[in-house]
This record gives sequence, C-alpha cells and structure tokens, in this order.
Amino acid sequence: MTVTKKLLVLPGDGIGPEVMNEVARVVAWMGRKRGIAFDISEDLVGGASLAVHGVPIRDEVIVAARAADAVLFGSVGDPKWASVGFDLRPEVAILKLRQELGLFANLRPAKVFDALAEASTLKPEVVAGLDIMIVRESVGGIYFGTPRGIETLPDGTKRGINTEIYTTSEIERVARVAFDLARQRGNRVCSVEKCNVMESGLLWKEVVTALHAREYADVELTHMLADNCAMQLVRNPRQFDVIVTGNLFGDLLSDLASMLTGSLGMLPSATLGAVDEDGGRPALYEPIHGSAPDIAGKGIANPLAQILSFAMLLRYSFAMEAEAALIEQAVANVLASGLRTADIMSPGMAQVGTTVMGEAVVRELDKLNG
Repeated sequence: MTVTKKLLVLPGDGIGPEVMNEVARVVAWMGRKRGIAFDISEDLVGGASLAVHGVPIRDEVIVAARAADAVLFGSVGDPKWASVGFDLRPEVAILKLRQELGLFANLRPAKVFDALAEASTLKPEVVAGLDIMIVRESVGGIYFGTPRGIETLPDGTKRGINTEIYTTSEIERVARVAFDLARQRGNRVCSVEKCNVMESGLLWKEVVTALHAREYADVELTHMLADNCAMQLVRNPRQFDVIVTGNLFGDLLSDLASMLTGSLGMLPSATLGAVDEDGGRPALYEPIHGSAPDIAGKGIANPLAQILSFAMLLRYSFAMEAEAALIEQAVANVLASGLRTADIMSPGMAQVGTTVMGEAVVRELDKLNG
C-alpha cells in the first residue's frame, strides 16, 4: 500500500539546489521501490527569496512548513547580500523557521564511516567507529535572548548586547529529547554548560540533574564544562554517546565534532519540535555544511549530508527505521567502493562530482533492496 507524506522542500542558496537534486533521486526511488509516495511542494528561502520577494522568507512559506509533515532544507547564505540589514540576512530564514515552528531540539550526529577514518585530521585510531549525537537547544539562549542590539554610548562609542536566557521548561524539554535518544543508543548523556561562570549554566545543570533523578535514572548522566568538552572531543571523542547543551555551545561543539569525521559535507541534522496530540511533531532536516558559494554551480559539492538528512527525516518524522538504515548503508557501501567527492578525496580513491555520487547511492539502494 502506498503511503503519502507531505514534504516541503526548501533548496535555498549556493550548493543547496545541487545537493537537493540528488535527494530527489532517492525520494523517487522510495516511491518506486518501497511504496512511499511524497506530496512535495517547493519554495524559495534565503538569498533566493531575497532576489525574488525582497525578504529571506515569506509568511506563506512558514504556513506551508506548518502544514507539511516535514521540511527538507538545503542551505542559505550568499556574500552578495552582505550589505543588507541584519533582519534581511539570508540566514534569517532558518532562524525564523526554527522559532515559528517551535523547533527547539537540534540533533547533529557525528559518525565516522569506516571508509573515511583516514579522512579525519585526527589519528584513525582516535576516530574509528565514532558515533555521537549532539543535541543542541535551538530556539533559546544567547541567539534569541533580549535585550539585544548595538547601542551608542554617551561618549560616542558603541556597545553590543546579547543576553543568555534559559527557563526550566526550555531546559527540560531539550534534555528529555537527549535522554530519550540515549535510551535508543548507548544510554549515556553528557550535559554541557559553563556553570562555573554563568548563572544560566548553573540553572541548566540543576534542571538536568533534577529531571534525570525524576524520570531517567536508568540513563547514565555526567556533566562537563563546555571548554573541557571541546578539549575532550579532540582528545577522546568516543567517550561520548549523547551530548546535550545550549544554543551557543551546541553551535560551536557540533562544528568541532563534525571535523572529526573528515568533512562538513558528510553530516546531516534534524531539528524537532514538540510532539502533538496525534503523535506528530514539526521537524526540519538539513545538512550542516552551509551554502558553500565558492563551489556553487561547479558540480563538485558532496550530496551525502543532504541525502543522510533525508534518512534522518524518515527515521524521526515517519518512524521508517528500515528505510533510513537502508540509505545509510547505501552511503557506507558507496564510500567503501572508493568513490569520493573533492572534500573527502584521498590518494587511491576515485574522485566524482555531485551527480555521479547521487547516482551511485541510488544504484547501491537497488542492490540492497534485492
């Protein structure tokens, strides 16, 4: 029986449309071979929307995102919009989607495929087998707190202001996501903050500790200061299973963790909202590599992070674990065969472009599907 899911696709800027084209191949394959049909609509965001509509995201797109079962997002950002006002930056599109849809939990896995252990700048024995999940709170903290802005002081100099704010409920809801994920993985959570110098960090630690005692005592919980966590991710990353942290530290630590894998072009992400009465939840899926305008249009971008983001979509929005695992295995097999895009190229491998890599994943799906 064919199952129809409603998807909103937002390719965005730079390499976004190119890598999204390769996901379209996988989506089509799912319809042909697994009976999963998708009702797909597409719209503009970021610089692409600015060029046509004068804003990085329209209200109509927000409405469409709310109506969709899931949103598949590409990337936003383009240097040609560097001179626009702060509220018109292409990046406002993703921030507004997170805020308007209540997407509070950003899931960023850092997994090293066996074939890419040598691609990391760290020693292979340090990163081989790495599989960690960073859960980043994504609609609070210093990125959204008020007051904020730039003000002129009486002496004519200026002062920039950003405010770090977290409430008990904001901390609890993202911590629950981390604990629930840990129960499906290695059953370990490391909560990260700066309780030694920040009151918001002290509250974070207190709230996570209390929630753990009340509801998740079966999960191993540890606490770590953010600067130490950065050091430990480089020193011994496999000590971690699930890391939960606030918006700012999550932004920094997840990018650091991404390079343990060898390339930003390999890493997907999911951003989840609250579960509704029907068991659904708003969700957005995107690669973490950004728009990469320097290589846009050259056909050399790595589409695997975007394809793996679609795998996360199947897993977390539609509970299609078998299909998600199939895509991940197809990616692993393609890498094991020696195909590489430029960002993960190493001696002795075969360098290919965006389209060939996407085609290779679909061929591998055919083989795995029998």
